[in-house]
Amino acid sequence: MALFHHCLNHVLPYEVICKINNQSSILIMPIKVQMFYQVSCMCPQLSSIFAMSVFLYTLLLTFQRHAKAEKPFCRMMGDPKYPLLSKDGEVTIGALFSVHSIESLPSFEFTQKPLLLSCSSVSLRDFRMAQTMIFTIEEINRNESLLPNVSIGYQIYDTCGSRLSSMSATMALMNGPEFTAENRCNRQSPIHAIIGETESSATVILSRTTGPFKIPVISPSATCECLSNRKEYPSFFRTIASDYHQSRALAYIVKHFGWTWVGAVNTDNDYGNNGMAIFLNTAQEEGICVEYSVKFYRTEPEKLQNVVDIIKKGTAKVIVAFLTSSEMYNLLEQLSIQNITDLQMIGVEGWITAKSLIIPNSFRVLGGSLGFAVRKNDIGGFADYVIKAFWETAFPCSQTEGNFSQYALSCNKYQDLLALKNYNEDVPEQRYSSNVYKAVYAVAHSLHSLLKCKEQAGCEKGLTIQPQQVVEALKNVNFTVKMGDRLWFDSSGAAVAQYEVVNWQQDSNGSVEFKPVGYYDASLPPHQRFVLNTENIIWAGGQLEKPRSVCSESCPPGTRKAAQKGRPVCCYDCIPCADGEISNETDSNNCKQCPGEYWSNAEKNKCVLKAVEFLSFTEVMGMVLVIFSLFGVGLTVLMAILFYRKKDTPIVKANNSELSFLLLFSLILCFLCSLTFIGRPTEWSCMLRHTAFGITFVLCISCVLGKTIVVLMAFKATLPGSNVMKWFGPPQQRLSVLAFTLIQVLICVLWLSKSPPFPYKNLKYYNEKIVLECSLGSAIGFWAVLGYIGLLAFLCFILAFLARKLPDNFNEAKFITFSMLIFCTVWITFIPSYVSPPGKFTVAVEIFAILASSFGLLFCIFAPKCYIILCKPEQNTKQHLMGKGSI
Repeated sequence: MALFHHCLNHVLPYEVICKINNQSSILIMPIKVQMFYQVSCMCPQLSSIFAMSVFLYTLLLTFQRHAKAEKPFCRMMGDPKYPLLSKDGEVTIGALFSVHSIESLPSFEFTQKPLLLSCSSVSLRDFRMAQTMIFTIEEINRNESLLPNVSIGYQIYDTCGSRLSSMSATMALMNGPEFTAENRCNRQSPIHAIIGETESSATVILSRTTGPFKIPVISPSATCECLSNRKEYPSFFRTIASDYHQSRALAYIVKHFGWTWVGAVNTDNDYGNNGMAIFLNTAQEEGICVEYSVKFYRTEPEKLQNVVDIIKKGTAKVIVAFLTSSEMYNLLEQLSIQNITDLQMIGVEGWITAKSLIIPNSFRVLGGSLGFAVRKNDIGGFADYVIKAFWETAFPCSQTEGNFSQYALSCNKYQDLLALKNYNEDVPEQRYSSNVYKAVYAVAHSLHSLLKCKEQAGCEKGLTIQPQQVVEALKNVNFTVKMGDRLWFDSSGAAVAQYEVVNWQQDSNGSVEFKPVGYYDASLPPHQRFVLNTENIIWAGGQLEKPRSVCSESCPPGTRKAAQKGRPVCCYDCIPCADGEISNETDSNNCKQCPGEYWSNAEKNKCVLKAVEFLSFTEVMGMVLVIFSLFGVGLTVLMAILFYRKKDTPIVKANNSELSFLLLFSLILCFLCSLTFIGRPTEWSCMLRHTAFGITFVLCISCVLGKTIVVLMAFKATLPGSNVMKWFGPPQQRLSVLAFTLIQVLICVLWLSKSPPFPYKNLKYYNEKIVLECSLGSAIGFWAVLGYIGLLAFLCFILAFLARKLPDNFNEAKFITFSMLIFCTVWITFIPSYVSPPGKFTVAVEIFAILASSFGLLFCIFAPKCYIILCKPEQNTKQHLMGKGSI
């Protein structure tokens, strides 16, 4: 398994063999380990594993023969690796920077000893970090208050952007290039802290390697959240914030601009994968949909081409790019080749301010990009230092031959660095240099406290400082550097998150600048952490208008979102709210039901009071009914006046004029009671309309019934020996009308006392309107009143029907029969319409029934008499009425 693990890490170490206490053993720890060979790593091929196993077994047998020696010894195997820049000191700080970015690998055929690795292509950013570290150390060495009598040395190794060189440099840092006197394994690392690495994946390897030996590692630019795990990386610190804050801030900036449909691209390493995972989780929490999430690494052109194809086919106009500058450069080239422009890029500190991305036509692709960058801090004196002092004092090949570093065996490898000797235009844009500055000062403050330094007395030099002690001291550092920033490490070993929001813009001469348009500061209260000046932003393609990136357009008020099957939640259709439901906000997920007395307006965005329906005096139908009602009253009054003036004529006196006048009076009341059904129902009008209707109609029918009985009695009285009229004379007629009416009055009193009618808002039958009606209260009371009227009308109809052929010239019974036929027909027709859904038309039908039956009685009973009085006065005689002819 150990061999397989080495294979996975692409390296095979030459171990150091020590004899301790006359016992031979293999010292399985990276102390005095120097060289690593790269294995072709074809782990599935058992032949390679077998060959390496045989090699290690041979070494073991060889070293066992030396176990007889009396003294412990250590033997170096392989060539030592020397630092790129170094200086001796009483305490030493190591560093790993990718000063070069391309490594040329030798042959690994294992037929001869591999040649040394060679590096090319200077990374200006990492070279400036190395210069910053040297500048800071020299500044501290001149400082009389910090480590006053202790000199700090440094060993800076170039990792060439390679994991192989990084591991080799790490082992060299931990062991040193030479053994101590008497070839002993002293088990003590020559360095007190390591500054580096600059990339997260390399820093993970470095921290895992140094972790068991408690050597503190302080990175100025490794931001992977994975490094916040204190159980796995207990001695890791960084002067930059974790990507946890940056990844969440990416989601916040997308949400801030209303983009709900984005694409995502990340580097396929620890930095990109962890950062993108945090962004995706936060985006989901914030309601942002990711159309696609793809990744690639700089050495995977096939994956890069697939990523470009996905971006080209996608509909998202905003791309969140969690990439390093190298991957962003490769992506930029492909997007330019395929002319994919007008995409709003949202970037991270890994590439958003990278000068290497400013190439011809890059602004067509990256113009308007927004992203988070490490804050710029000006280190006083550094710009001048990188031009003169560094080359004169710290750079090996700029010194006289006698002062060459023992590691600078040849100056050929420094030739590409010498090209930067007079260049410092990039210094103002170097954002990570201040992090290196802080890291060195953090180590210096830790050593200052461990060595018990005092400004006047100096430091106690006899103390032995263990790496673990430096780790514990770093946890407690809290100081202010000269740029004004305060540095301390949180519980995860990271600095507080502070970013600038920068925007790719072009100035008047066409050059690209990274213009600050806001900031994110995690040390501030939540509502103050994120600030953006949107009016200063230039968007993708140099546009002044913010791009839109949504899967579906916003649903306006009055509609709701309906998810599209099989697609993300940001893809939806806008469905209008149903009647009676509203949505009063944009992108509503559901429509709300309006309260009982409210209904949705036409736009379905507001609940309004339902229309109230009742038969009003002001509407046309109400006016017509009022006119007919008053017309009936007027006509009845005219007939009453006419009858009163002709009360002494035979036709008026023929059938008890008292009943005729009482009937006309009751008809006037019938016409007037119809008016109580018009207008807004009230408590009094509801009680009045039903009781007045019942009583007046009973009074009316009682009078008709009395007249019918009089006709029958009059016929019986003409028979010989009949004395029936004395039993139904005027007193009995008046008493019968009173008795019939009192019965109805009693029914109405019982109805009103038990459960009277009341005004009621009927919400049941119509959703869009409220019907104001009079609830019956007691249905039994209503049907008792109506049934009693029907009973009297039916009795009157039967009696009138029996008397219809009595031998008189003017037989009133046949007119009463006809009037009762109309009356019963009208009310039988009214009953089905009355039990139909309520509304003003139902009330109108009831009024119509009242008016129709009233007019039927009026015209059938009184119109023939009026005709004779007015048009045929010669027939208004007793002789004619007693004749045999008909009218």
